[in-house]
Amino acid sequence: MHVRGTLSQSAITSFLEETTAPVRVACRTPQDHLWMCSLWYRLADESTETSGDDWRLQCATSAGADIVSFLEADSEVAFEVSTNDPPYTGVRGRGTATIEPDPEKETLQMLLERYQVGPKSDLARNLLREERDEVTITVEPAVVYGWDFSDRMGDARKRT
Repeated sequence: MHVRGTLSQSAITSFLEETTAPVRVACRTPQDHLWMCSLWYRLADESTETSGDDWRLQCATSAGADIVSFLEADSEVAFEVSTNDPPYTGVRGRGTATIEPDPEKETLQMLLERYQVGPKSDLARNLLREERDEVTITVEPAVVYGWDFSDRMGDARKRT
C-alpha cells in the first residue's frame, strides 16, 4: 500500500481503529455510473486480526445488496472514513474489493460489537436473522491518503 498525505501509516491505522464513522465506498455500476455506499467497517489483516500497519477494511452487508452486484462486475473502489465535525481528520484511498460469503455472519457480529449495537436490539435481531444471507466485503487498499486539519482548524468549533 502506498501512503500519502500528512498522516503516517501508523497514525492512519490508529485513526481507523479508533473511528466508528462508517466508511464511504464508491464504485461503478454495470452501466458505468458512480455509486456511493456507507458501511460499517473494521480493520483486519490476512488472519482477520489487526496487525500493525498492514490492514484491509472489512464490511458486512446482505448478499442481495446492490453494492455486491456492482463490485462483482467491477472490483475497483474508492473509500473514505472521516470525521463529520471540525477539525476534520480522515483517510481516503482507492483499492480493490473482494466478496466472500459469511454464512455464520462472523464479520457482521464483530461489527455489531464494534458499533456498540446490543445483540438483543431490533436492529441486531433483524440483521442476524437465519434466513438473511450475509457477505463480507474486503477492501485491499492500493493508495491511502491521510489528513488532519487540527492545526489550521483547531478553533473552528469555538463559539464566541
